Formats: sequence, C-alpha cells, structure tokens
Amino acid sequence: MDAANAIEVDSVSKSFGEVAAVNDVSFQVKYGEIFGIVGPNGAGKTTILRMIIDIFRPDDGEIRVVGRRVDAWTNEHIGYLPEERGIYVQFKIRELLEYFAALKGCSRAQAKAGSEWWLKRFGLWDVRDRRVDTLSKGNQQKVQLMVTLVADPEVVILDEPLSGLDPVNARELIEAMRELAAKGKAVIFSSHQMTVVESVCDRVLMIYRGKTVFCGSLQEIRESYALDNQGIVPPSLEEIYVKVVKEER
Repeated sequence: MDAANAIEVDSVSKSFGEVAAVNDVSFQVKYGEIFGIVGPNGAGKTTILRMIIDIFRPDDGEIRVVGRRVDAWTNEHIGYLPEERGIYVQFKIRELLEYFAALKGCSRAQAKAGSEWWLKRFGLWDVRDRRVDTLSKGNQQKVQLMVTLVADPEVVILDEPLSGLDPVNARELIEAMRELAAKGKAVIFSSHQMTVVESVCDRVLMIYRGKTVFCGSLQEIRESYALDNQGIVPPSLEEIYVKVVKEER
C-alpha cells in the first residue's frame, strides 16, 4: 500500500442475487484530501461505503484501510456518517458524544476533551446538557456529525451529509470538511449536490450502474469532457453528470 493512501479499493465487485451493485471498481483516497463519490440513486455509492466499513464483504477484489484489509480494527479508525440518520435522542448531548468516543476506544479524558472541542466548534457548548430531542433538526444533524468525529478518526466517510441542512449549517459542515483534510484526514464525501462536490473535492469518482464512469481530479475530468472539439470550454461537473446519465440511459 502506498503510504500516502488512507484507502485503497482494488478491483472490487459486489452482487446481491443477480444484481451487480458494484462491478470492478478501483480507486484510492489519500491522506489530506476530500474525495467525492457521485452517481444517481442505485449506482452503488452506498454499497462501496458499506464495504469500506465492513458491513458488506466484496465478492471479488480487496479493500485496505490505513494499511490493512478491512476488519474490526480498521473500523476503529473510521468515522462514518450514514445517509440514514439515527441517534439516541433521549441522551444528553455531551453524554452521547462521550459514549460514542468510548465505544471507539477513547479514554475518559480523551472523550471529554473531544466532546468539548466539537461542541464549541459547532456552537452547541451552551446546550451540552440538553437532551438531543430538544434540538432543532439542523442541530440534531450537527450532533450526529459530531458523533462521527468525536474520536478523531483518520478516515471520515460522509454519505449525503448536507441533506436537509439549511445554507448556514451546510456551509459550516463544508468548512469542517476542509479543516479535517487540512489536518491530514482522508475524507470521502458522497453527494448529489454537484456544485458542492466541485467546490470542495480534490478528486471525484463517478459510478453508474455499479461501474466507474470516471475517476480523477476535477481539472482532468472537465478537460476530458470539454464541450467543443478543441477542449476550450470545460463543462461543470453538473453538466458532465447530466450528460453521462442521459447517454447511459
């Protein structure tokens, strides 16, 4: 494994019955970058993420995280925010964060320090002893993100993290992603919001019906899909996305 890579997905395939959800997909995610995964509903994005966190096992190929094949140990180094939200809303906010930090192997002191840092980072320190279910929907989503990050994971996987957020909270989450990458974390960002992906991601993978359509830097992708024969007018990621989906259909 290249020491610069936090994640390596090598020729991975996964089927459910006769449906090939992921078909021979390969990519790497480096430390210190935000890596985007895009594609229509049912393209295989979430299946890939669930293989990285060892919920599903690939039928073929191999996935390595922080230097070894995925297992319970590698999961201790991953923070995962699923698309389907769900937290223990009867808990007090600080207690919830400390509980999940402990589950990830943090000491009591580390759990307290991590919880305090993220509560202050997202402006919820003053309500730290309130129950989660007393918060607004947007702040509950902030709490779920903090649960993902409180143990200081090396790899952060965010599946549609902006869904349902207002513009202010969405901007705050985007800033947090950039801060994580600046600290050397590997961040995977799966989203349908092409303009956001284009603005924050260093490299992007697009899959369609389980297969790789493209994978590379935004500049490489845009230049390869230039709208005129001379390649003078690089399209936006959203224009490329729409073009690919129309052609594949």
